[in-house]
Amino acid sequence: MLSYTIIFIIVAVIAGVLGFTKIARGAASIARVFFFIFVILLIVSLVSDVFG
Repeated sequence: MLSYTIIFIIVAVIAGVLGFTKIARGAASIARVFFFIFVILLIVSLVSDVFG
């Protein structure tokens, strides 16, 4: 999950440098969603280890 986030961040940076603003914005949005999903799954995993 984190690897997808890193890939989309790299795509967003490259697209932003080359001037493809819509592609960069889309890739950054996807990376943000994957990052938050990753963080939520990490917190759930940590909580289940502590209380499980």
